[in-house]
Amino acid sequence: MTMLDDRTTAAAWPAAYPQGYAVVDVETTGLARDDRIVSAAVYRLDAQGNVEDHWYTLVNPERDPGPVWIHGLTSDMLADAPLFPEVAAEFAERLDGRVLVAHNAIFDWGMIAREYARAERTAPVRQRLCTIALAKELALPLPNLKLESLAAHFGVVQQRAHNALDDARVLAEAFRPSLHAAAERNVRLPLLECRPLTEWVSSPAPQGQPRIGRQSSYGNSWRPSRKRPPCPYPNPGRYEADKPLKQGMRVAFSGDTSIDRELLEDRTVEAGLHVAGSVSRLTSLLVTNDPDSATSKTVKAKSFGTPIVDEAAYTHLLRDVAPADE
Repeated sequence: MTMLDDRTTAAAWPAAYPQGYAVVDVETTGLARDDRIVSAAVYRLDAQGNVEDHWYTLVNPERDPGPVWIHGLTSDMLADAPLFPEVAAEFAERLDGRVLVAHNAIFDWGMIAREYARAERTAPVRQRLCTIALAKELALPLPNLKLESLAAHFGVVQQRAHNALDDARVLAEAFRPSLHAAAERNVRLPLLECRPLTEWVSSPAPQGQPRIGRQSSYGNSWRPSRKRPPCPYPNPGRYEADKPLKQGMRVAFSGDTSIDRELLEDRTVEAGLHVAGSVSRLTSLLVTNDPDSATSKTVKAKSFGTPIVDEAAYTHLLRDVAPADE
């Protein structure tokens, strides 16, 4: 594939593309909503993907570091590291005014947004770009969607997998040719809005959870996942275009969303709709920002003729849900 080189003129570059990027990687104590960041790295890039600078920090997660065999960071190594509120300002400076770029961006953004929510601050991120989604847009011939495969495709050498600084470097080096390939073909970048998390609730510290180094308040915790009660209304069938949603409809979700997925599901349940974990012939509607992806849900929805709408249309529909049939 022919890439645009450094001599690309401003006139040849898509005017709608962002003016700067922050390529981010975070390592964490785990994958759950209550897990914490243990290290973070940011590579700042200009409008055409050239590296401007980079930054890295360890973070004391105030708990057990989790999978040390993956990220290599032990309790002793993190004991004297700064707490997240102590690095929040510098982290924010690196993100401010830029599109956050990450591999599986919904995960990195979710972790970052929750850390800022805990610190009672807001991350200055308005949009994010997932390099997995970009690879799909470009139809790159990858054997899978792992970072190592993307790196290998562009000849980028990984030195320390699951080290935040090296992973961010690798992604920055792979993102630049991806960006140039997109610009050459005038491909629409798969940008998604980043909305801050505000539904922070108070809860006690996990029982028996060890803390690292300095002690600090552990009185707040992100809302844990929970089993939802069954929808009390009968399923009225499929959603019909230009008509309102109706209580009892079965709604499934697929892929990345701007609103935190659990909050979006909460709004769905509160409106009297049923959150479906899979797509079947009984599914009323599939919500996805990537209808052309080959996920099992989108494939099934198309085979069943299930209506598909994007997140923006769905959140608009949620404002006026019709009552269930009596």
